[in-house]
Amino acid sequence: MSPEPDLIDGDIMVRQLCADDVRPLYEAVRESIPEVSVWLPWCHQNYAIEETEEFIAARARADEEWYSFGVFDKESGRFLGGVGLNFFNRVHQIANLGYWVRTSVLGRGVATRATRLVARFGFAQLGLQRIEIIAAVENAASQRVAEKAGAVREGLARKRLLVRGEPQDAFVFSLLPGDLV
Repeated sequence: MSPEPDLIDGDIMVRQLCADDVRPLYEAVRESIPEVSVWLPWCHQNYAIEETEEFIAARARADEEWYSFGVFDKESGRFLGGVGLNFFNRVHQIANLGYWVRTSVLGRGVATRATRLVARFGFAQLGLQRIEIIAAVENAASQRVAEKAGAVREGLARKRLLVRGEPQDAFVFSLLPGDLV
């Protein structure tokens, strides 16, 4: 994957992760375990810095399988969260978009703005025609982010996600290029 340009919205910057982000990403994950681990199994009580190193190294080797970005405070450089595109269907030009933010910045619109930046990137740079956001029925915060980003709730998909090995119903949201005007 070639380096992608920085994406900026006000006081946040979204950019490709690099080796220098290992410690800041690790610290953000450790801070956020109680909130994030409920929905994302990679975030768990015993999360170790080696997992962060492996994650960043794997994303540097990716070839259009995924685009993983860090979300940063533009002025201080503080790591605020992550956002990315994955599960590409190139036949139909569709991908999934996921996000999380560290606990200390919840409720500040960081995830919403990062979602919109990466969606614009997906449409303009990757030629996507549709981006889906999948949020567990019980994950109200993720649903709010999708809606605030302009995504349309299309319906309920039964047993769409596995959360901690248990099938979960989830809402499917979509973003189309015209939704971001």
